[in-house]
Amino acid sequence: MKTAHDIVQTDLAYMAERLSSEFGEMAGKRLLIIGGAGFLGYYLVQAALYYNDVSGKAPIQLTVFDNYMRGMPDWLKALEGRKDLTLRKHDVLDALPADLPPQDYLIHAASIASPIFYRQFPLETMDANVNGLRLLLEYARDLATQGKPMSGFLFYSTSEIYGDPTPDNIPTPETYRGNVSCTGPRACYDESKRYGETLCVAFAQVHKVPVKMARPFNNYGPGLKITDGRVLPDFARDIFAGRDIVMLSDGAPTRTFCYIADAIVGYYKILVRGRPGEAYNIGTETPEISMAELARRVTAIAAEEFGYKGKVVLGKSDDAEYLTDNPNRRCPIITKARTELGYEPTIGPDEGLKRSLLWYAGNQVAELA
Repeated sequence: MKTAHDIVQTDLAYMAERLSSEFGEMAGKRLLIIGGAGFLGYYLVQAALYYNDVSGKAPIQLTVFDNYMRGMPDWLKALEGRKDLTLRKHDVLDALPADLPPQDYLIHAASIASPIFYRQFPLETMDANVNGLRLLLEYARDLATQGKPMSGFLFYSTSEIYGDPTPDNIPTPETYRGNVSCTGPRACYDESKRYGETLCVAFAQVHKVPVKMARPFNNYGPGLKITDGRVLPDFARDIFAGRDIVMLSDGAPTRTFCYIADAIVGYYKILVRGRPGEAYNIGTETPEISMAELARRVTAIAAEEFGYKGKVVLGKSDDAEYLTDNPNRRCPIITKARTELGYEPTIGPDEGLKRSLLWYAGNQVAELA
């Protein structure tokens, strides 16, 4: 049976190969990742460093900022001491340090993304997506006025900005304007991401900042803590605790799921190839499966790989608003990313879910997300 380490190494090789052109352009340049200790940072950081190790080219000089409010994760601690990596404690709401060298690329991944947690911290969620973003955009603007313009800036938006699309807008293109509540329990996340995109477009138009936006669709896989509170980590917790999988809905809502290695390829392609002021859906177009089908697939894989004998049972969240404004369907059109960026995900759900469970088998303990 493959180990969690095996899965990560397989994914890193996959990403480095599919990003050889993009990483090649970034070679020898500086990349700043804000919020690099989180789920997305797990592979954003490791993929760039892996490329440095295998390419033979001038290394991408990577700086990772995070507030480490839950401490520095073990995987990041293991990378300390590398000459191509600088780790600093920094909050996205603070101005960037004066001694920071001019950065060629910047990724803003500092945001609370789990519904369980952004609903507990709505103001912090909005601050990171609006005020923190504004500071970073102004930094990029100032570099340009100093004659040191950035080559790329990526803001993580979300597919949640579409809200609960009407049936005739599923699959959903980037041109869909959304069906979103501005006062519901998810509004702190959805609306701050929408306003964040508006900020990005304005800075691209007014100050020529090369900022692009990614709209992720249901990413999952290594790096997503088992304590995160989203559906797959919750299923994994049940599996490795040897109990039945509890599904906190009727299982009818549908999603397409994008394995994180494919998603990271898309994000780096946006950073390097995307058009300033433009948003790109990153996900998979098929298959669109229900939560009930997801649970069935996970159960089957767990039975085959780990001898799991549990079943799927219906439960109910103690949170009365758990399902409020939860979209009934989520499925992207990725034609824009495919044609403009050369983005083409290839890892299907069965393979992705298998890799995820094998990774969770070696990562069953994590601090609260």
